[in-house]
Amino acid sequence: MTDSELRPIRRLLVANRGEIARRVFRTAQSMGISTVAVYADGDAEAPFVTDADLSVPLGGRTATDSYLSIDKVIAAAESTAADAVHPGYGFLSENADFAQAVIDAGLIWVGPSPAAIAAMGDKLAAKESMIAAGVPTLPSVPVAEGMSGDDLAAAGAEVGYPLLVKASAGGGGKGMRIVDSADTLADAVAAARREAAGAFGDDTVFLERYLPAPRHVEIQVLGDAHGNLVHCFERECSIQRRHQKVIEEAPSPAVTTALRDRMGAAAVAAVRTIGYHSAGTVEFLLEGSGDDAEFWFLEVNTRLQVEHPVTEEITGLDLVREQIRIAAGAPLGYSQGDLTIRGHAVEARLYAEDPASGFLPATGTVELWAPAREPQARFDSGIEMGSVVGTEFDPMLAKVILAAPTRAEAALGLASALDRTRLGGVVTNRDFLSAVLRSDEFLAGDTTTDFIDRVYFGNAGEDPRPGGGLAASEPARHPMFVHTAAAAVALVSQECNRRDAIRLEFMASGYRNSVMPDEVLPLTASVGSEVIEAGVQYRRQRDGTWRMRIGLLPQTGPYAGIGDDTSEAEGSPDAPAHSDWSVRVHGITLRPIADADAASPDAMSADRVCTSDVDATVDVEVPVPGLAGLRGTWAVSRRGSRWYATGPVGGSVTLVQRSRFPDPDAEAVEGGLVAPMPGKVLMVDVQPGDRVAAGQVLVVMEAMKMEHQITAPADGEVSEVRAHVGDQVDNGELLVVITAGS
Repeated sequence: MTDSELRPIRRLLVANRGEIARRVFRTAQSMGISTVAVYADGDAEAPFVTDADLSVPLGGRTATDSYLSIDKVIAAAESTAADAVHPGYGFLSENADFAQAVIDAGLIWVGPSPAAIAAMGDKLAAKESMIAAGVPTLPSVPVAEGMSGDDLAAAGAEVGYPLLVKASAGGGGKGMRIVDSADTLADAVAAARREAAGAFGDDTVFLERYLPAPRHVEIQVLGDAHGNLVHCFERECSIQRRHQKVIEEAPSPAVTTALRDRMGAAAVAAVRTIGYHSAGTVEFLLEGSGDDAEFWFLEVNTRLQVEHPVTEEITGLDLVREQIRIAAGAPLGYSQGDLTIRGHAVEARLYAEDPASGFLPATGTVELWAPAREPQARFDSGIEMGSVVGTEFDPMLAKVILAAPTRAEAALGLASALDRTRLGGVVTNRDFLSAVLRSDEFLAGDTTTDFIDRVYFGNAGEDPRPGGGLAASEPARHPMFVHTAAAAVALVSQECNRRDAIRLEFMASGYRNSVMPDEVLPLTASVGSEVIEAGVQYRRQRDGTWRMRIGLLPQTGPYAGIGDDTSEAEGSPDAPAHSDWSVRVHGITLRPIADADAASPDAMSADRVCTSDVDATVDVEVPVPGLAGLRGTWAVSRRGSRWYATGPVGGSVTLVQRSRFPDPDAEAVEGGLVAPMPGKVLMVDVQPGDRVAAGQVLVVMEAMKMEHQITAPADGEVSEVRAHVGDQVDNGELLVVITAGS
């Protein structure tokens, strides 16, 4: 085929948002193609909107009112004279009706045919197709509308326990529930239906045999409209929480050359049955390793995957470019034998979420964002300084990818890049990712889908909170790490004060002509959802060192938490951990940021702090038993009342400078259950006067397309219900009050 026979694509609309849209724009613009963004009201200031050459507001704040509105997207394409539409991944990317609407409008659809999408979009029908094609599948049973309790129990018994309730439409872990026994099957089906209906507009679910600890391995495929099909080898995506991937790599450490050939052949056979063209992924569950390992078909994703960069890194292909060329009518231009694996690549998904609270999504404003310069990693992000992370959309901030000659180098290099990335304003899973990548189990290739429960939480199972495993040993949870961060912050704070003070230049910092109390910086450290006392009482010594007392809670004084009279607290067996150090400073560099003089909304003007936001580095030496000292350089940033300290050996701490005065608006109600995050109330199952048992579900919320249950912590009586179905509630808002007792 010659260039004159191709359908030219001059302007491309991307029907998606965030890092997805930015990723597609980057390749399209490198090909000389003009780009168009569409956006919801809440995304008006998002980076992807200005990355595009043109942008069109869709109106509405929710996905349903904006990115999922087929008519609005088609109208945006027509009004901007776009030639083609790329759906990105997520939203309408696997919607056959959308693909057909694009084609009917005379536009080029960058994706597989509507028939192929429809064939694979129904997971039940897809399984039947795979059986016909000879691809191994797990046993499953559809759940019919209105199925009786007895019929449902019989279906569960046929599949066998444990089983997975699974949405027939969509993906991404939405509409899925693991069920261990018949007792909880009906509730799981109801919950999966609700979640599937909300996420995909289709509440069809089915039951499938659940493998507790397989590997999740997927094969990237590419096909053109001329009948050419190749696979681009495998990716392993076994590190998952809530059935959603967080770390992916290529190739898989468990796949041999012979197994790769078998899985690749099965993947090509699977998509050949539906006449597939464009980029796609065939997902498998894998048990065992070596040439004779068994694998079963999971699903076909008829789109680009979030984790596609690791395949690009090991093959040298730009998969978005391949999609665009295929859509224009070009043949692949290469065969299976032309593709080879080069080195290893690992990707980590950086989310606004708290691993210590069951990976609950977090919200907030990104106050600090500075990707690491070394080691050189690829950052596919949808954020910048000042970006707001809300509840309307997925909380992923960025994908960070690093390729290297060996798997160990790729994993350790990625961990280092994450550690050196400076990020503040929202709780993230950054330290979790780094700990996993450095773990013995990950480096040994022991990466099954139960990895997080088994390794990170030390078999915490249904109670995903730190208490063992890697979670308990993260650097940022170590008192010395937190206290060193606090010391670094105190040093930067006093340097700011010295810089901004009106004084005689020849006087030493902290000079007094009388006996005065030590300087005080009242701080609390936030590590995930955990709050640690980290206040600093400090004084500069004649030899240039700093005497510091860090983390001790005093009993009285305007700075509750730090004071001179600590004898009573020190004598208590429950006294908090603290450090009495002589700290040496080897250098401080202050770097005022742009627009730093603009007052932060939560700046505490009544306290003695830097008069502007600042970025700094401080080379500090702290005492360590058995050593003369331990020296390292910390990156410290201040945004309003918050300080962000990133250590030299991994880990980051957020420290909040406290006000001296109590918050008059704070509400604390004994027995009160609050919203763990902003969201919408879907169900309220109690009313005042009801007796409740420990573990009983009281309220169901939806946030970021996931359901969250608020349960009774103990037996008691409901004395107050403030939540109502349909309410939008904020983080920490009181929902239900329970009076304990039998």
